[in-house]
Amino acid sequence: MQNSIARTILAISVGAIPGAVGRYLIAELTKGIIGKDFAYYGTFFVNITGCFIMAYFYTLNETKFRSIPTEYRLAIATGFCGAYTTFSTYGLETVGQIDKGATTVALIYWLGSMILGMVAVKLGVMLGSLNSNSEEFDS
Repeated sequence: MQNSIARTILAISVGAIPGAVGRYLIAELTKGIIGKDFAYYGTFFVNITGCFIMAYFYTLNETKFRSIPTEYRLAIATGFCGAYTTFSTYGLETVGQIDKGATTVALIYWLGSMILGMVAVKLGVMLGSLNSNSEEFDS
């Protein structure tokens, strides 16, 4: 059991490294090409390509490559796509609910995630701004 957990964690970690680095590099490249004021285009690109990668891999896994080892699936889907963007999981789960016929659940999940996510961001900014004294941290 412990060996299985260790293999799972290792597989996710191995996939997460290129996912996180890829996201960072795309964001920096976008800032360099378009400018810092339009950095969100990098995030937009990452979200869309992440959705494509997740759906493509999931479909291949379900229809053609059912024998892919669990560690590989975890490295790509959970590791790479999870570190690259969680938006891909959000998209896949929403479409999964629609495919099951749970359109109401999909709509609540889709809108709820967006609306409550924005509320949480605003709340985080407000709470983070309560103590406006700047603190220096030694590095």
